[in-house]
Amino acid sequence: MKNSAKPRSGNSKNLVLQLFLLLAFLTGPLTFAHCDSYDGPVIKDAYAALKAEKVAPVLKWIEPKYEDEITILFKKTLQYKEKDPQVYDLLKMHFFETLVRLHREGEGEPYTGLKPAGNISPVIQKSDAAMEAGTVELLLKDLNSRTGNLLKEKYERLLELKAHKEESTAQGRAFVAAYVDYTHTVKAIYDLLAEASDGHHVPAIEKIHKN
Repeated sequence: MKNSAKPRSGNSKNLVLQLFLLLAFLTGPLTFAHCDSYDGPVIKDAYAALKAEKVAPVLKWIEPKYEDEITILFKKTLQYKEKDPQVYDLLKMHFFETLVRLHREGEGEPYTGLKPAGNISPVIQKSDAAMEAGTVELLLKDLNSRTGNLLKEKYERLLELKAHKEESTAQGRAFVAAYVDYTHTVKAIYDLLAEASDGHHVPAIEKIHKN
């Protein structure tokens, strides 16, 4: 008799889409941070602000309490744009570092220095590309596939071991290990969705990667 306990497409698809949107936009710095990269959106706006000589493009990246600090530093940096290129380059770097540090503080995350270009996670590159293109369909297709494969692999492994769990202690332990892995993954996904639905920043996806 075939096992009929297969994932149901409707709810599973919704879960998959929600999960990976959360993965792309809400996870913590160890897996998806990109605002501290030279090719990330914060530094891109910083370059644009200096070129236009207007601080407005960068203010959205920081909390209101930091606006005066950034504005003062921005004006000081611009004073040397034509006067002394070497000093300007030093002040520009300090401006970038300060801007990113204050942005990270606003996120409640530590600042660990500016990262070189090309350091952005592929999933973030795709999520940014989707935003620029004005369509999320290709991103959802890719993420749906990746999440579906993750859950399907753990699910099928569990069913395979379940059929033999009473044949020996070793096989029983293998089943238990797979069961713990599977349930911890599902629980981590559930917790992620529950926390994110309350508007919380959620780095808890690391629980999934550890299993």
